[in-house]
Amino acid sequence: FPLPPSLFLSQIGVFTGYSALGIAQALPDDGVLYAFERDANVLQVAKSFWSKAGVSHKIKPVEGDASEKIQAMVDALEEAEAEGEVKDGNFRDTEAPFDFAFIDANKRAQRRYFELCLRLVRPGGLIVVDNVLWYGRVVDGERRDKITQSIRELNTFLSEDPRIDLTVLPVGDGIALCYKL
Repeated sequence: FPLPPSLFLSQIGVFTGYSALGIAQALPDDGVLYAFERDANVLQVAKSFWSKAGVSHKIKPVEGDASEKIQAMVDALEEAEAEGEVKDGNFRDTEAPFDFAFIDANKRAQRRYFELCLRLVRPGGLIVVDNVLWYGRVVDGERRDKITQSIRELNTFLSEDPRIDLTVLPVGDGIALCYKL
């Protein structure tokens, strides 16, 4: 289906840039995808793929700790709201709110990323969290490693969160679709 013009999207965790590339291909020409990645080497590899695919003009790479970078965006939004610069969620001349966020990063930090993204994604927007089934480990009671426990806790939290409508797709490693109310 066609996407609306001027989409503002966020991706946390880039790796090879494959997901960002696919998202950017679906974006209109004036759409922007902020791609957060802490590893400069990983980001360089992704940038080369984006360039070859002809989508680099739609992607704004953000190097560094995603939690810190996104917190700065939240702070800027809150400051703008306090000064009356945000009306009806319209903050388009800056970096938020986003229409969509894709979280595929440090599994133990996903809850923090989710909370930050929830602040920046507009009502009616979508937050997608990857790897929520974690190779089926989340239902294996014998698995007690920290990553699996973190994902279990996130899944429970998402299922009880009144700020979203949640659908989990059992595709690949599991994808949580969180529709912001």
